[in-house]
Amino acid sequence: MEAIEDVVIIGAGIAGLATALGLHTKGVRSLVLESSESLRAAGFGLSIWTNGWRALDALGVGDSLRQSHVRLQGVTATSAASGARTSNSAFMARGKIGEREVRCLRRNILLETLENELPLGTVRYSSKVAAIEEDGYFKLLHLADGSTLKTKVLIGCDGVNSVVARWLGLKKPAFTGRSASRGFAEFPNGHGFKPEAMQYFGEGFRTGLLPCNERMVYWFFTWTPSEQEKEVEESAVKMKQCMLSKLKHSKVPEEFIRVIEISELSDPVSAPLRYRWPFSLFWGNISKGNTCVAGDAFHPMTPDIGQGGCSALEDSIVLARCLSEALLGEHNGGAEGEYDNIKKGLEKYARERRWRSFQLIATAYILGRIQQSNGAIMGFLRDRWLSGTMSRLLVASADFDCGKL
Repeated sequence: MEAIEDVVIIGAGIAGLATALGLHTKGVRSLVLESSESLRAAGFGLSIWTNGWRALDALGVGDSLRQSHVRLQGVTATSAASGARTSNSAFMARGKIGEREVRCLRRNILLETLENELPLGTVRYSSKVAAIEEDGYFKLLHLADGSTLKTKVLIGCDGVNSVVARWLGLKKPAFTGRSASRGFAEFPNGHGFKPEAMQYFGEGFRTGLLPCNERMVYWFFTWTPSEQEKEVEESAVKMKQCMLSKLKHSKVPEEFIRVIEISELSDPVSAPLRYRWPFSLFWGNISKGNTCVAGDAFHPMTPDIGQGGCSALEDSIVLARCLSEALLGEHNGGAEGEYDNIKKGLEKYARERRWRSFQLIATAYILGRIQQSNGAIMGFLRDRWLSGTMSRLLVASADFDCGKL
């Protein structure tokens, strides 16, 4: 008799592992299929705001992650054109959902922590899904190695090129015309930076750094490459030289530039930024029957408000809550009744996440355009009046509670 999985999650990234852990906490077994041979822990750092820590605490891993990452006290924004500080927002004040908390997490530690909390065998590596097929009340998954899997529930956490999102009919994420480079700089004797985020806007780029701990600093650099500059992204050495050239012709301080200078040449990675057109979430299928998407497969967004990882964690809590209620709740009519419960549970998840995701994508896109602009008029408005508003929107995006499992 063919084995049937209760839940199959495609993708062992933040959304996939967190959803699996949320379901495990509720007593629901899942299988995570990952196309790579091992955990893909690349990606450097990510900012986890109050809303993300709420989700990590719900999953039971918040305290262990706090031990190795310093708490940031605030964010300062400075004009890269004039060198003048344009805003300064404290994180320690209380927000709508309680005391604010922001830390910069190393992505590999976050993923390893989530995986270590899962039962052995939950993640199956070298398992690339090539096609999805309907099979009555189930989904039949055809893997690249020729094998098949049948599941009651299919969850796509497989990133911006999601095969599940494509099956649901969601359009491909759009390119913004902007690109991003990220990296780490390690200071064995301590970096000396205050525990706060630093950002510089204007002059055609947006850059910043966030201390992870006393020795490690995460930095980012977003820009709009010209046609002549696009080939620069293909070489780490050329990309680093390009970044340093732009920074040294601006008012960004030397101690900041030094962070990028000492980063390993293999560290700078540049990639085009993509996002899902936010209005498509209103008429697109976030869920359909016993299938749904989460994380970047659902709402890819630009990194300008630092909510990509946080929103994926929010998804995992809401999805695990709605789905466990559906699978563990009473139903009538055998497989048909269970399918109906699952469908309603995923529809509930989609309703809860649709507007929130729209807001985050739209806010990130607009703020990114304003922050990076090098136009004289926009630069004047940003530095004189808009910078404080942007900082408040940055902090306000994190004042959200996805609830408990």
